[in-house]
Amino acid sequence: MYYVKNERNGQEIVDARINLAIEYYLLNEIELDEPILLFYINDNAIIVGKNQNTFEEVNTDYVNEHDVTVVRRFSGGGAVYHDLGVLCFCFITKDDGDSFRDFKKFTSPVIDALHKMGVEGAELKGRNDLVIDEKKFSGNAMYSKNGRLTAHGTLMFDSEIEAVVGALRPKKHKLESKGIKSIRSRVTNIKPYLSDDYQYMNAKNFREKLLLNIFEVSEVSEVKEYKLTESDWEKIDKFAETYTANWDWNYGKSPKFDLERSERLSIGTVEVKLNVNRGVIQDIKIFGDFFGLGEISDVEDKLIGKTYEEKAIREVFEDVDINKYFGKVEIDELVNLFY
Repeated sequence: MYYVKNERNGQEIVDARINLAIEYYLLNEIELDEPILLFYINDNAIIVGKNQNTFEEVNTDYVNEHDVTVVRRFSGGGAVYHDLGVLCFCFITKDDGDSFRDFKKFTSPVIDALHKMGVEGAELKGRNDLVIDEKKFSGNAMYSKNGRLTAHGTLMFDSEIEAVVGALRPKKHKLESKGIKSIRSRVTNIKPYLSDDYQYMNAKNFREKLLLNIFEVSEVSEVKEYKLTESDWEKIDKFAETYTANWDWNYGKSPKFDLERSERLSIGTVEVKLNVNRGVIQDIKIFGDFFGLGEISDVEDKLIGKTYEEKAIREVFEDVDINKYFGKVEIDELVNLFY
């Protein structure tokens, strides 16, 4: 097995958009004579499943306020929150035809290492979750393409649990979607369950310990490594530009959905009904008991065809005379209602 460090010019990457690009570049472009192991740690990020509706999974207010990166992955499953206390692992290998959905095969090395560190209750539970005392600390997913397979998961080592809850709680819209919804589970960190000898560790120390266990060596220098070249990085950057760092992929690929929202604003009640497909507003109707001049359909027409994101909606309202159509109202009030 080869280990790949997610480092560039000696600096570790903590940007989820780049780390996921590395993962899928290795899957699609690098075929070695042995499997590949990639570990990475992301700064604040939400990773949504391939078939999920991003808008339904994330708390957009929290994401904007806390500068959380949102990235869609290529595998199925539910949305997960990453921060510097979460270690992500990825095994990349040939697809032998028998391993897809065999989560035990790829999580056993992690479970074995945890047992050695005193976490005796760690186990695979159900389809793809790792738990301690019935509390989830790891979700896992798989993706297969062109005879290659990636099995990846997260390990909540010392994550901010409250941030997990806040980031993955969508705004209270009435929203109907065909996307796959996350199942909210009780979650826990690994660190409290480690034996006293390992309580000093952070996520990076934990990663090193896992490496030593998985490769069955005593020093990290003994781990067999594949080093990313400048040619590799050029292709990784291109992949990120096309997919993981691209709004159309991360949000626009969301399934078609309908949204209804109604609030009492300073000008009266405003109700909006939206139809969104691939992240673009296809149809919209605005109702309410506000007093405005002109036809509200003028505003509706300007919103149709715009991407369903805060910036695009705000730009429309900045371009029209909102006081004419709605009465004396602040742009922020409308943006918060519509998005």
